[in-house]
Amino acid sequence: MSRVSKPYEIVERALELSTTDGLVVIADEQSSANLRWAGNALTTNGVTRGRTLTVIATVDGAQGTASGVVSRSAVTTDDLEPLVRAAEAAARGAGPAEDAQPLVSGVPSSPDFTDAPAETGSEVFADFAPALGDAFARARAGGRELYGFANHELTSTYLGTSTGLRLRHDQPNGTLELNAKSPDRTRSTWAGRATRDFKDVDPAAMDAELAQRLRWAERRVELPAGRYETLLPPSAVADLLIYQLWSSTARDAAEGRTVFSTPGGGTRLGETLSPLPLTLRSDPHAPGLESAPFVIAHSSGDSGSVFDNGLPLAPTDWVREGRLERLTTTRHTADLTGLAVAPGIDNLLLDGGGERSLEEMVAATSGRALLLTCLWYIREVDPATLLLTGLTRDGVYLVEDGEVVGGVNNFRFNESPVDLLSRASEAGRTEKTLPREWGDWFTRAAMPALRIPDFNMSSVSPGV
Repeated sequence: MSRVSKPYEIVERALELSTTDGLVVIADEQSSANLRWAGNALTTNGVTRGRTLTVIATVDGAQGTASGVVSRSAVTTDDLEPLVRAAEAAARGAGPAEDAQPLVSGVPSSPDFTDAPAETGSEVFADFAPALGDAFARARAGGRELYGFANHELTSTYLGTSTGLRLRHDQPNGTLELNAKSPDRTRSTWAGRATRDFKDVDPAAMDAELAQRLRWAERRVELPAGRYETLLPPSAVADLLIYQLWSSTARDAAEGRTVFSTPGGGTRLGETLSPLPLTLRSDPHAPGLESAPFVIAHSSGDSGSVFDNGLPLAPTDWVREGRLERLTTTRHTADLTGLAVAPGIDNLLLDGGGERSLEEMVAATSGRALLLTCLWYIREVDPATLLLTGLTRDGVYLVEDGEVVGGVNNFRFNESPVDLLSRASEAGRTEKTLPREWGDWFTRAAMPALRIPDFNMSSVSPGV
């Protein structure tokens, strides 16, 4: 057998080795580059390369179609046949798959399927690194310390199936997280950015933002737990609504297990969730937030199915003008619930129609309100209401009559994002943001700030 090493060759060879009724092969070629820093100085940097191959075999039987999934990293030519055979053995030993559907067919091939994978490297930081060095110098002169990391990944995914699909997607993913601390470590604040190429991030502007927040915190105000008018920045809004999206599977709703269920059966589709004209949507072609335009599923669950691999994705409104429009479905769960097929898409946008920036929303505040930096350690308390708990982190600030007058102690909160949408009194201007809590898994988001008249700070937290 001739040696094969290119991703598309590996996919083709694995398909040739198949002896079962159906086969799906996913080759993920990954590269990454990163920088880390602490105390205004770089500490580490590195680059990585890797390959993961996932083989999904299907076997038709009298009782239905079974599937077997096996994934391995660092796959070489010699590993291909054992990997395919392992997936086939898993399929033959499994019972019928509940989510079984005909493998997707009829999707035009990607014109670049046989091209070499895209790669990233240290050159992605060519302009960013010097600007970061300048930010270190300014921070040092200003008496603050900068900590954080920058990471850039590029994954080229090659998807081939026994039904003739040959699809390819390149996904860049960059994150920048920057912490500023006072020398005595009693004050801390955070800023984060998501980027495709590090050409649209400005360390100087982020450092200036953090310096201002540290100055705000020089005056300390202790507040008790309670309900406060609260300004949630885009990052915090993203963290809450990403969790809502993850919890919006149609099957769970139809079976009465989620906040989107109705008493006695059925779902809340068509109900008004917010009096504001909020539209929560996903779009694989959203500018600056582009994601895979077809399903890539390495495993099956209520939110994804290996049988749907290659299924084309289209722009989807989850909430439209305040009304619940869609719940996530695979082809299987769409059949179960009678709802439209609506697979998950790897980005999330909230459009609220507002024009104000977060700073302008602060200036428009009458009376007293809290301004948050981000949320942390978010956990589910009650799936029936989607009640979440978590902590504020790296800066809570007191706003009085349009001005920030000091830093406040941190809190634990208890809130449901669905309830927050119903109570929000203002949405600001939508902008790209990095979720603080979910940034390791979900980075492509654009959100407005939200004003919540009565956000529930359930207890005081001693954290910084």
